[in-house]
Amino acid sequence: IDMEEILSVLFHSRTQAHTFHLGAKGVGSFAIHKALDTYYNDIVDIIDGLAESWQGKYGIITGYGNVALQEFQNCEGVISYFETLCMFVEKSRQLICQDSYIQNQIDGIQELIYSTMYKLKFLN
Repeated sequence: IDMEEILSVLFHSRTQAHTFHLGAKGVGSFAIHKALDTYYNDIVDIIDGLAESWQGKYGIITGYGNVALQEFQNCEGVISYFETLCMFVEKSRQLICQDSYIQNQIDGIQELIYSTMYKLKFLN
């Protein structure tokens, strides 16, 4: 895993959350809609800071990739997506540099993911 892959997945998570947000329907859909709104609005600044910090030390990142979007099925599917995303971030953070400021920015990403999962699971 390299920073290009990590950032590609995280940039995708913004678009995926927005896609889920717009497709939310059924019982609890307003809570889902709001939780995802917070995620996709906040994640971009965090990712941007991570990318800029990385590039300031290690050089310009190239080779971003695309990930296929999923359609909204239900809240459980959205929660599953965020659980998988969080596992990816946790695994990835161990494989890249251990610079404390990079790790702290990744902490912010995980904080936002877990906060979103809390809202999806318990404020529905």
